[in-house]
Amino acid sequence: MTHVVVIIGGGELSAEAVASVPEGAFVIAADSGLDHAVAAGIRPDALVGDLDSISAAGRMWAYAHELVIDQQPTDKDLTDTELALATAAGRDGATHLLVLGGSGDRLDHTLGTLLALGHPRLAHFRQVRGYLGGTEVAVVHPGRKVSLDLDPGATFSVLALHGPASGVSVRGARWTLDDADLGAGEARGVSNEAEEQTMVTCTTGVVTVVVP
Repeated sequence: MTHVVVIIGGGELSAEAVASVPEGAFVIAADSGLDHAVAAGIRPDALVGDLDSISAAGRMWAYAHELVIDQQPTDKDLTDTELALATAAGRDGATHLLVLGGSGDRLDHTLGTLLALGHPRLAHFRQVRGYLGGTEVAVVHPGRKVSLDLDPGATFSVLALHGPASGVSVRGARWTLDDADLGAGEARGVSNEAEEQTMVTCTTGVVTVVVP
């Protein structure tokens, strides 16, 4: 397994997020995500973005440590997070993707990140997970599965944020699904409860698992 980690902005990283970084992972910082990574004791390998929000100290740190720097124009079609995810998707042999960021105060940025995690360019990863503030997220691409080791009674939600999803199955939960269809914008999967090891799969479309 080869892990790639993308660290974005939005505030300081939670203790759970920092602890989740696998040893030997290739770490990509998206703009000011570098500041939060360094503050948490995580050493990025690359810096991506327009660099309009990274601190002056962070920029100096990146050059001093000879990071791979991919600076983009401020006027661009992709967000810094999308650029970093595209870089992660291009890593040869990468099998697991982890995205870390703060909760932030921009709902549009948070939604943009969640939507970006469902992009087809990431479908080749065996696992796409992340921590945004204190919330854990996992994205299930077609033919993939997500296993959750949650305490009994722990709350989680399964949402079709990217459009209709079919063949959705949820096991090990109070309310199970078996080869179900979830429509875009449908809230049927909100506030489920774990009973044992929980597994989520889908056949077509993309579903997002949220553990608040």
